[in-house]
Order: sequence, then C-alpha cells, then structure tokens
Amino acid sequence: MLHGLMMDAPLSIHSLIEHAAKFHGKTEIVSRSVEGPIHRYTYEDSHARVGKLANALRRLGVAPGDRIATLAWNGYRHFELYYAISGMGAVCHTINPRLFHDQIAYIVNHAGDRLIFLDLTFVALLEPLQDELPGVEGYVVMTDREHMPETNLKGAISYEELIEGESDQFAWPDLDERAAASLCYTSGTTGNPRGALFTHRSTVLHSFAIALPEIFSLSTRSVMMPAVPMFHVNAWGLPYACPMTGAKLVLPGPRYDGEAVHELMETEAVNTCAGVPTVWGMLLEYLRKSGKALSHKPSVVIGGAAPPLSMIKGFEEEYGCNVYHAWGMTEMSPVGTCGKLPPSMDDLSKDERYAVKIKQGRAIYGVEMKIVDGDGNALPHDGKAFGELLVRGPWVISAYFEDEESTAAAFDGGWFHTGDVSTIDEDGFMQIVDRSKDVIKSGGEWISSITIENTAMGHPGVTEAAVIGIHHPKWDERPLLVVVPAGDQPPAPADLIEYLSASVPKWWLPDDVVFVEELPHTATGKVSKKQLRERLESHRLPTA
Repeated sequence: MLHGLMMDAPLSIHSLIEHAAKFHGKTEIVSRSVEGPIHRYTYEDSHARVGKLANALRRLGVAPGDRIATLAWNGYRHFELYYAISGMGAVCHTINPRLFHDQIAYIVNHAGDRLIFLDLTFVALLEPLQDELPGVEGYVVMTDREHMPETNLKGAISYEELIEGESDQFAWPDLDERAAASLCYTSGTTGNPRGALFTHRSTVLHSFAIALPEIFSLSTRSVMMPAVPMFHVNAWGLPYACPMTGAKLVLPGPRYDGEAVHELMETEAVNTCAGVPTVWGMLLEYLRKSGKALSHKPSVVIGGAAPPLSMIKGFEEEYGCNVYHAWGMTEMSPVGTCGKLPPSMDDLSKDERYAVKIKQGRAIYGVEMKIVDGDGNALPHDGKAFGELLVRGPWVISAYFEDEESTAAAFDGGWFHTGDVSTIDEDGFMQIVDRSKDVIKSGGEWISSITIENTAMGHPGVTEAAVIGIHHPKWDERPLLVVVPAGDQPPAPADLIEYLSASVPKWWLPDDVVFVEELPHTATGKVSKKQLRERLESHRLPTA
C-alpha cells in the first residue's frame, strides 16, 4: 500500500468556534434569555468567553475525560459550555429535564458527572434530587449575581461569578480526534436510558454532512433557528455546524410557544429552522389564529417524529415555506436522512410530491442503511417490502456507554439495529412504517400505526391521534384509534373511519375509536405507546 503525503491534523470541536471567531467574528448569536431579555453577541465575543470558562473549569480541577453535565435551554451560556468543556478535553453531558426524576438521577450517576451547570428554571428540580447525586461536587447556576436565587444546592455559584476575572486566553490542548467529546442519553422508554458517547471526529464529520446543500444548506447567508433543544442530541448538531459555516444562530431559550417562535423568526430574519412536529404545530396554530405571516418564507425542517401531511401542506400552501423531513436517532449524532426532492421529481404532480415528502428521506453521505427480515436477510428497496432498519457510519455509535447488555442487543456485524420498521423505495427514500415494538400484527400481516395516525390527524376534528394494537381472539391484534378531538364536540367514529378509508387499506381500518383529553408523552415529546397500552389494556373491541 502506498500512503499519501498529507498532514495528520486532528478534527477537534474547538477548531469550529476558533474558525468562527477568526473568519465570521462579527456574525451574531441571538438568544432569548431565561431572565427575559434578548441577548446578542458575536462569535468573536463567544470565543473569548469560552476561554474564560475553560480557565474557570481548570481552576475547579476539571481534567480530560471528566463528565460535566448541563441542564439548560438553548442559550448563549449553554453554547459556551459546548465548546469550553469539550475543547479542554472533558465531556459535555447534556441532560433532558423532561425525563422522570429517577431517570435524571440514574444518568447523572451512571455518567459520573462531577459538576452540573443549570438554568434558573431547573434549580427547583435539582434541589430535592441532590442527595441522590453523591458524585456531584458542585452546581453552577447559569445566570449573573443579580438574578442568582437563594438555593441549598451544594457549592452553588452563578455562572458569571465563576468566569469573572478569568483570562480569555486558554492553552487549548491538541486532542486525539477520537477522544470523547459529548454524552447524550436516550429517553429510556423501555428500561434505563442508554448513553451515546460522541467523539470530536464524529461531531466534526457530522457537522460537515448536515451543512451540505442537500441537508440544512448552511452558509454565511443562513439565519438558523434550532427550535430543537440543545439537551436533545446536541440540537441535532446545529450549534457545531453553524460556526463551521458562519451562519447566524438564533436560540429560542425556554420558550417554544407559537408567539415566541414567530417573534424571533420575524425580528431576526430566520430563513432556516429545525424542530419537532409539536413546535411547528404550535406555530401553525398561532399563525392561523393571529392572521400573521412568515415574512422570510423559511425552510422548515421537521424531525423527531413523522409530521402529518396536513402540517406540511399548511406551511407550504398557506405560508409559502419549503418543508422537508429529516430522520435520525441519538445513536446517530443524530441526522441520518433528509427528504429534499431531487430535480428528477420536479415534474411530479403536487400530490405525488407530497407522497414523497411524507417519507423520511434519503440517506445522507456517510450513512449506510438496509432493511432486513426477521432472519437478518436483506430485503429489496422497492418501496413495498418492509423490515427492520439497520444503519452504520462514522457518526453512528459502536456501543452504548458502560452498558454491555444494551450493546449486545443492538449491534450485529458492524450494524446498529434501529428498532424502526421501514421501507426503502427505488429512489432511496426511506419511510418508517412503525417502531418494531409498536407495529400491529394482525392475521400474520403487519399494520402501520404511524400511517393511520398521520392520516387521522388530517381530519379537521382531530388535534392528535395514536394507534395501538389491542388483543383480538381471531386476528391476534387489531388497531384501536385514540383521538384528542379538536373541539368540544368530537367527530363521530364512523366519520373518522370513513375519512381513513380513502387513504389506507380496508383491513387496516381501526376496529374502534376512543376519545381522550390528552395523550401520554415521553420526555422527547413523542406519544408513549407503552403508557397508552397499559391504560387501555382492558379495552374490549366491538369486533372481538
């Protein structure tokens, strides 16, 4: 083998903010603060404060490999923590505050966190938990002296007091690009949460990929608003990709309601945004009720869960936005696919284009995927055959952090088992049919709960819908449709079934409809099918 003659320059997270400070130094980072006011400064300002924070962490004895936790919203101080912690060789562990208290205690202890940085919002959450966190040496409240609350948190100090007086010059170490950089835990819908430990290399490569035109299309002309929390898989990698490309970054802080999101989109001229369907549903509702518009016609990226077709149509046809779907997982850093349509589909009819847009999209460069049957045999990419989706790539984890049992169950022959049941069509567009644990098995055939749910949510009388399998003496399982009605008077079940019959096979139609005031949700905002099944396990279908 003849080796090339290239410099061996390691890929490091600190290089991203250093590059932004040098070449995009005047570009803004705008944040809605927890204290209330809008905060704005530049990449150059941020880099200086990152240096101060790194010096403060070193003074506290933080060493390479130490895990430092954050419990915070999308804001400039959280952004600084991303870079100071990883840049000095420690590991930035973002904690999802929406997890159950016992899950938060589990992951802090499992990760071995030494310090926790927390927003004002979460002081009351951690005070009663701190006795269950014996390894945590101190707490830093992410505010200034003026807003510092009275608290019994051990060694509590305000963020601004911590970095006050520190030099903004820090001797950034030359790190191995395979060194651990950040740690994110899954939501743990079954069993304990599982840790995904990302490297500097995987993070930088993922940033390159999502910045490409076929994904987020980031550049110095981009104004990106991640409406996905920074505690949820590092806000899909956008706090890294934006400095890399010089994009302006708009951080919504603790407010994701339609009015607050719209205000930032308008005042900061946001032209690209990313978030889960729940956020975009609130924005769409606000726009319709207020009569306001989206002046800058932003590209709206939807991920985290499958958006209903009615949502895609609403943004595109009523507000002139370009909507596309993305998919990924915590274990994938997280982006794996994107649903932008290629030029070959320009001549498709509107309905044909929408039929593609509701799919999760094509694999981005760096991600390989295949679907397999129950015996592990590869299935054809014909858009019809569906099986479990397997993935691999340079930003897909190779094991779970300190969890041999979960690792053994999820990895096989260099592939990660996603647990998603999917199809892949001839053009490479992947569509998730269901989670393997949620797919309904009726008479030896599979029924997609997701397809029925998304169709049902297009009905004007439906705010939210979920479908679960209920035991049937003849067919093993049959679908039950659970609906949160849009108004005081729910639609007639027969009308809903008739509405569905125009879009799904007859044998997929639910055997019954149940109306509820609200659906149970997981910490990441997805409907908890597990809780729903437990709640309705005694429900008897009229066809049984």
